[in-house]
Amino acid sequence: MTAIGLASDHAAFPLKQFVKKYLEEKGIEYKDYGTYTEDSCNYATYGHKLAEGIEQNEVERGIAMCGSGEGISMTLNKHQGIRAGLVWRPEIAHLIREHNNANVIVFPGRFIDEDTCRACLDEFFNTEFAGGRHLDRIQAIPVQ
Repeated sequence: MTAIGLASDHAAFPLKQFVKKYLEEKGIEYKDYGTYTEDSCNYATYGHKLAEGIEQNEVERGIAMCGSGEGISMTLNKHQGIRAGLVWRPEIAHLIREHNNANVIVFPGRFIDEDTCRACLDEFFNTEFAGGRHLDRIQAIPVQ
């Protein structure tokens, strides 16, 4: 697996620090697109940077987070090549990969604990896209 991109706002910065440790434990390289402190910031700034990193093949997939997870998800999904899914349970992490071939997993930083985050990441990294009927569905997502 090539490098994973990370992005967060200030509200999810502590969770991103946990995610970095998780990736290091697994031997997975990552690129941090920001933010780098808990100072108040705009989630869209970092969501766009992560999306551009994926589009330019700097990283293969992404892990993003903001307070609710919603704002950064909306930002990421404005990019045609991004399929970002908001996750708070391992079963959802499984489905966004298996059915949607998601390339970014998004967490609600204020509402998820580290154990659940770890279980969701395990599912995200260990689940393959099923293809078949799901391929037709994801090919219908981009706006023409």
